[in-house]
Amino acid sequence: MKFDMDYIAHHNELSETNPYFKLFLTVILLIVTLALDNLYFDVFIFILFSIIILGVAKINIRSYLKFLSIPMAFLIITCIFLIFFFGSGEVIYETGIFGIVVTDDSWHYGLYTFFRVLGCFPLLGFLALTTPIAKIFHCLDTLKVPKILTEIGLLMYNTIFIFLNEIDTMQKAQKTRMGYNSYMNSMKCLASLISNIFLRSLDKSETLQHSLDSRGYNGELPVYVPPKEE
Repeated sequence: MKFDMDYIAHHNELSETNPYFKLFLTVILLIVTLALDNLYFDVFIFILFSIIILGVAKINIRSYLKFLSIPMAFLIITCIFLIFFFGSGEVIYETGIFGIVVTDDSWHYGLYTFFRVLGCFPLLGFLALTTPIAKIFHCLDTLKVPKILTEIGLLMYNTIFIFLNEIDTMQKAQKTRMGYNSYMNSMKCLASLISNIFLRSLDKSETLQHSLDSRGYNGELPVYVPPKEE
């Protein structure tokens, strides 16, 4: 299933809710979640906002899981490194491989890092999946966030989804040519995909710059301004 976050943000039960409220709520709870060293609070926030996203905003559970999948993979890899290669104190588990051990300190560090970041995922999902990106940037512009930051964010947002679309197209092309039908073939297809997407990214960045120049880009991107209600 192709993941279209922009479409989801425009078609949910909370898309018309005040974007300032959602932005401030997200930022405040992110700060609280990161500042507190409380595993139970992290789990509570994860469950609460997952219920809001799925039950109140009526976002499809498959779309929500798709949103969580990529950052979750990076989080798991990061926490594994924290558990096995960082920390000190009493050894609670020995792997027997090159002296790699798990200590009480590293286990606590990795576990609490995992749940702390896990609690932030639905908070970001609450904002990103229920608020169109144009409204978010309008809020930031109204709050006098430096233009350079909003412009970088807008370009990154646009570029990320261009690359995701390219990856989806290339994977489908590989599968139609009997790609990914075995382990070794999957590794070759993945290596080819990574190398080609790097070259395509350079080509797309040049095309994007030409597009901006042809539209009179002078260093400042226009920000959507919603019409005033009469």
